[in-house]
Amino acid sequence: MIKKLQIGLFLLFLVCKVQATDAAFKPQVPYNEADKKAQILLNKMTLEDKIRLTSGQNIFYIKGFEKYGIPELYMADATGGIHLRKEQNQELEKSVAFPAPVSLAATWNKTLAHQMAQAIGEECRVGKVAVLLGPGMNIYRMSQNGRNFEYFGEDPFLAARMVENYVVGLQNTGTMATLKHFVCNNNEHHRRLTNALVDERALHEIYTPAFKAGIDAGAMAVMTSYNMINGEYAAQSPAIVNKLLRQELGFKGMVMSDWWSVYDAKKVVSSGLDLEMPGDGYGWVDTLKAPYVYLWKKLPELVKSKQVAVKEVDRMAKSILRTCISMGFYDRPIQDKRYASKFAEHENVALEIARQSITLLKNETAILPLGPMMGKKILLTGANANESVYGHGAAEVEGYDQKTVLDAMIQTFGGSVSYRPKASETELKNANVIVYNTGVFETESSDRPFELPQEIVQELLRISSINPNLVVVINAGGGVKMSPWIDSVKGLLYAYYPGQNGNMAVAEILKGDVNPSGKLPFTIEKRFEDSPGFGYMPANETFYKQWTQDGDFTFPKYDIPYKESIFVGYRWYEKKNIEPQFPFGFGLSYTQFEYSNLVLPKSIKMVEPLTVTFTLSNTGEKDGFETVQLYVQDVVSSLERPLKELKAFDKVFLKAGTSKQIVLTLQQADFSFYSPQKSSWVCEPGEFILHIGSSSADIRLKGNTTLK
Repeated sequence: MIKKLQIGLFLLFLVCKVQATDAAFKPQVPYNEADKKAQILLNKMTLEDKIRLTSGQNIFYIKGFEKYGIPELYMADATGGIHLRKEQNQELEKSVAFPAPVSLAATWNKTLAHQMAQAIGEECRVGKVAVLLGPGMNIYRMSQNGRNFEYFGEDPFLAARMVENYVVGLQNTGTMATLKHFVCNNNEHHRRLTNALVDERALHEIYTPAFKAGIDAGAMAVMTSYNMINGEYAAQSPAIVNKLLRQELGFKGMVMSDWWSVYDAKKVVSSGLDLEMPGDGYGWVDTLKAPYVYLWKKLPELVKSKQVAVKEVDRMAKSILRTCISMGFYDRPIQDKRYASKFAEHENVALEIARQSITLLKNETAILPLGPMMGKKILLTGANANESVYGHGAAEVEGYDQKTVLDAMIQTFGGSVSYRPKASETELKNANVIVYNTGVFETESSDRPFELPQEIVQELLRISSINPNLVVVINAGGGVKMSPWIDSVKGLLYAYYPGQNGNMAVAEILKGDVNPSGKLPFTIEKRFEDSPGFGYMPANETFYKQWTQDGDFTFPKYDIPYKESIFVGYRWYEKKNIEPQFPFGFGLSYTQFEYSNLVLPKSIKMVEPLTVTFTLSNTGEKDGFETVQLYVQDVVSSLERPLKELKAFDKVFLKAGTSKQIVLTLQQADFSFYSPQKSSWVCEPGEFILHIGSSSADIRLKGNTTLK
């Protein structure tokens, strides 16, 4: 009882402490004032120094110049915490490993996005980290992408709401946010050699709304992607940087390249990029025969030969200076060790994110929760049960004081739990319930199969044939193939990568101390062939894990046509009438919710907000969260549109037996689509259907309205 009270009080603290904000970040020095100060600094600098500023230094630094009062600035990877690189920066002793960003998206809780980013920003200040190389926000186009765990799922509206709150939470601590990777870096297989062929409408409706939300929230930096987009590398594409990012999305801050992604210095200067990273070779990169260039080595000759004008170098250098001045980096210490006392708070935030993200996908015969099993035999098995699991690559955050599922289960269930890496037939028969913890390995630089390894599938089938009371806990940043075994298990929890202490939330949910409330931020298909991303790999290609293959330029460049256009995720499956394994927005609870009393106007003017109200009731016996989701359907449109699109959501806590009136508001933009013919967003008058429910496939209420 005391433990449940503590969980409830902390949850109430989180809700009351900070509400999701719509207010944009306000820089320490306003843009116009920072621009003037940057010009004064620029006038003092030699051409050589200005050129040198446009390239990074020592892999993770923006170069400093003591003679101008310009400090060097450390940049750290990112999004689910701080990736410690002791060889680069020894100021930070430890960093909290938060649940992966995809877990944050699975909470559908904007307040938690703000709090997680604030906590990470505070740790950045302790560690003298000026720039966080996140949040990552590439859209989940397909399950095999090795970096899906770093991002916020398949839906641009959900991702945008999480990102804007993340940006404000982070930058309010004085740490610069970097929106990445701009744009369409939706797979890792030979990512430097891929050419995303994507149409203008998909760019605007699917792949840039999260970036736009981050920009509108005040993000000060953007990182370009490794891949080509429509024939040109992102970092050296005027269409991507100058036109799309700066002109159309309105970004005024610093644009940097991803590490080792610049190949033509002259193109880079004219693209709108400011900072080429990292500016130096490093480890395995030095051994590759790749055509990388470093601006500080190439620009002097290009300027001397007048292939590049001095004013173009000035533009790049001034943008870097102006952005850093706006953040106050030249006027205050980067480091603030006062935040070192807040790590315990950060751990609590991480745990609450795990509690609200873990998603219950199956609960046949109400096998969960296992609270009534106390004193009975619970057998824990599986390769992940006694391991600390997390995503790898740039976004790797190991954390400290990690708890495995085994640690958490013993702490929660005590002597009821026994652990076997691989249980015998007798041990399986004697158990009252088996909890099997498995998953996939995900990392930057390579993709991974949709299928679980065959030995895991065979083990699941073996266990279930001996004892049907099987609960599976999956660790993954995206969907995995379940059709060979899903009918053989009674319970299924998606734990994603839950962070250093998130397995405590796994145990709490298994026991019933916490009511699961996570909702899938992506669709899980039955087979990869059903996915819009199917066929992206060249014929006869196989998966690899070696970083050297990521930089292997002997591999031929290849196109990835985004033939599905705007029909990504649930939009695709509904258009094609393909039943997924689990739909977007899906997640079960230990209680039940009813929707009723929908009220909305029959018609409104297009310029007016539309307010929707309905009643949400917790009709079960347990307190819990429900995430209400509102999807908009355009009945008749001049361009084909998805059957429905997420345009509002709210995560609501209700005590058992209580009800609440829910109010959701839509704006004109929520009814609009992007017109390639007009190169603008269009809102057409006519009839719209509003779908309200518990997932994209579980619609409880419908109502019609007409825009005039």
